[in-house]
Parts: sequence; structure tokens; C-alpha cells
Amino acid sequence: MLQTFLTGLREGLEASLVIGILVAYLVKAGRRDRLSAIAMGVGLAVGLSLAIGAILTFTSQSMTFEAKETFGGVMSIFAVALVTSMVFWMKRQSHKMKGELHAKLDHALQLGWWSVAVMAFITVGREGLETALFLWPTIRATGSGAGPTLGAFLGIAIAVAAGWMVYRKSIHLNLAKFFRYTGIALIVIAAGVLAYGLHDLQEAGVLPGLNSLAFDVSRQIPPSSWYGTLLKGTINFSPQTTWLQLIAYLGYLMPVMWLFVRPAHRSTPQRPAPVLAAVG
Repeated sequence: MLQTFLTGLREGLEASLVIGILVAYLVKAGRRDRLSAIAMGVGLAVGLSLAIGAILTFTSQSMTFEAKETFGGVMSIFAVALVTSMVFWMKRQSHKMKGELHAKLDHALQLGWWSVAVMAFITVGREGLETALFLWPTIRATGSGAGPTLGAFLGIAIAVAAGWMVYRKSIHLNLAKFFRYTGIALIVIAAGVLAYGLHDLQEAGVLPGLNSLAFDVSRQIPPSSWYGTLLKGTINFSPQTTWLQLIAYLGYLMPVMWLFVRPAHRSTPQRPAPVLAAVG
């Protein structure tokens, strides 16, 4: 539940902030007549995201075991690649997001109502697509039950409320720290989803090494115990981990985390060469 809550919270807040920026700009520019276009675009984006989640769920249910595991494994790897690129993109572009959205909205306003709706649909739909594609394998990895789904909806609900309060200036949110800490959490979650996806491919027979275990601590940490469930739900820990899973987990987590947390490199401006005075 914690994994899906954090994912829903981060992705939901990104989408809420985007909507808030667009609405605030229209109100400030005196173009309230285009707010209905924003609402239309956002509504279509939310509908598309829900439809993608439903398609992924119902498609996998009608497959054979091998096909289901292969599909789940491939989607897990794709979702990890998507969320990794999103985390680094937000780290680089978050300070410029507001200006870019204003420029796109200015262009859309010149073209008309439907252009504003399409612009809102594409902008918010990208966030919704990322959310649907990453939540689906994350919910599969954390196990059955309503907990993971409830966590996702709870995170999104809190994000919407926080986005509204930021828009109304009821609260001040340090977005740089928020995206940094949630980015770290998402990288840990993504590492677990990657390992889980590779295990799916091993069970489907696509990848070898299913019975080659790096460790088996299922007696010390039973999966059904409260601490086994806690480890599974937070860092996606599996008491029976294959060598391929372990290598992939560490091979992803360590370099990606280092690249994310390292301080941004700032080039030092070169000093101009000294001018030698002529001796007369």
C-alpha cells in the first residue's frame, strides 16, 4: 500500500500542479471563457488513464500463465524505464515547467477553444499515462487485495487536495524537496518492480535461472508474516531471490540513485586571460 500511495501522491501532485498553473494563468489573463476547455481536456485525460489501467488488467486476465507472466514482465521493465526517465526529467525541468506551460497555453489560446482542450489533454494525459503504466505492475508486485489500489487512490486524493491548497495559496510546498525525496522513493520502488518483472520472465521461461537462488530466507522472514508483508510492500523484498533478480536490483538501484542524488554539476566560468600592458 505504501508503494502505490507514494506513486499516486507524486504523480497526482504533478498533474494537480500542471492544472493549477494552467487555471491560474487563464484567470490572471482574463480568459475564464477557456476554463471549460481545460476541464474538458483534463476529463478526457483522466478517462484515458483509467481506460489504460482497465485494458492492462482485463487483457492479462484472459491470457495463459506463460503469456500473463511474459506480459507482466515486459510491462514492468517498460514501466521502470518510463518512471526513471520521468524522475530525471522532473529533476532537470521542474524550475522551467511553469514558463513552458505558459508559452504553450499562449499559443493554444491563439488557435481557439479546442486547442486549449487538446493542450490540457496532452499535458495532463502524459502524467496520467505514467501513473497508469507504473501503478499496474506495482500493484501486481505488491500482491492481491484492495490495499495497493486503495493506497494509490488515497495518494491521488491527497495530491489533488494539496494541489488545490497550493493554488489557493493556503499552504506553501517546497516542490524541490518534495520531488527530490519522492524521486528517491520511486527509484527504490522501481528497483523492486524491475526485479519482480524479471522474475515473471523467469517463470514464463523467457529468462533462465528461476531455480538459481542468491538467498532463501523464507524461514526467517515468512512472506505471510507482518514483517515479511511490510518488507514486500515497502521495498518489494522477496525472501526467495534469484541471482538475476539480485544483480538487476543492485545494478539498477546503485547507479541510478547515485546519478539522482549527486549535486548538479556547475561549470566554473573561465577567467579572461590577463592583458599584458605594453612597456613604452
